Amino acid sequence: MPRPRNERQSLEQELAEIPAQLAAYRQELENVPVSKTRREFIEWHIRRVQKRMADLEALLAKINGEG
Repeated sequence: MPRPRNERQSLEQELAEIPAQLAAYRQELENVPVSKTRREFIEWHIRRVQKRMADLEALLAKINGEG
């Protein structure tokens, strides 16, 4: 049975997945004609993912500082 991941490992994995998400959103903006509403939605997702990346980096710095 696989061992449960600890919090740090889970955060690191999530952080590693974010660049691919950002790339997919940016590619959609560049390559697919989208309506104004869809463009705003994608831009909102990009900002949300960027904020999550910053939050994860801060959490990891805090965890690494405690260890």
